[in-house]
Amino acid sequence: MDFSLEFTPDLLAVFLTLFVLEVVLGVDNVIFISILAAKLPVEQQAKARNLGLTLAMLMRIGLVFAAGWIITLKEDLFEIWGMGFSGRDLILIAGGVFLVYKAVSEIHHKLEGDEEHTTGAGTATFGAVIAQILALDIVFSLDSVITAVGMTENMIVIITVVVLSFGIMLFAARYIFAFVNRHPTVKMLALSFLLLIGVFLVADGFGVKIDKALIYVPMAFAIFVEALNLAAAARKRKRAGEKPVEPVHLHQQYVDDTGTALDREPAGR
Repeated sequence: MDFSLEFTPDLLAVFLTLFVLEVVLGVDNVIFISILAAKLPVEQQAKARNLGLTLAMLMRIGLVFAAGWIITLKEDLFEIWGMGFSGRDLILIAGGVFLVYKAVSEIHHKLEGDEEHTTGAGTATFGAVIAQILALDIVFSLDSVITAVGMTENMIVIITVVVLSFGIMLFAARYIFAFVNRHPTVKMLALSFLLLIGVFLVADGFGVKIDKALIYVPMAFAIFVEALNLAAAARKRKRAGEKPVEPVHLHQQYVDDTGTALDREPAGR
């Protein structure tokens, strides 16, 4: 481990690159945490977001100091049909499958009427939400630390990047949470991103290397297009002198007098 404070131009370039990567991974984390925290009562949502991000930061710093052990995770544990699987591969596959499952489940709930409302009713326990956040934090942190250690052995640089990026995420978390939950199309887009990242993690675990630029560039483009759509809609309402309207939910579920669930399209369709 290198704890030197001598900064060179090359080290500064590594610092900036790692910082951008950490912020991108941090946004992924915040989106996933926001979706899970929305299942809790309103008074617990902020606590879940902040605790989830703080634990993720501490976990990432801890894994940095365990860099020697992290490297051993890249050694094959067994082979299946000539394909070797390491501890890292197994963690990525498990995490990717879990992320795919959660993303598909949330999309299904939104389309089929089991969507949870974020008005404070709460459909999950605080402990269950934190446990799920930690499960994905492990996967994101492992991938992040392996990338960071591969770029530099300077622990001060890595830890500084992690702390700074998570400081930004803690500040931005509530705004991202509010924005994602206020706009159903943005939330669906976020869930699609998580599904894509889950598939990427599974592929990586099976040894299929995909350039991360092929994942994040299309995601950035999709976000840009959605931002234009939202800006155009807001400008149209402003010109027409209309007040902001409540977003339309994709599907709702009603229950009749006998307790039987009845699917019904939202009014106005």
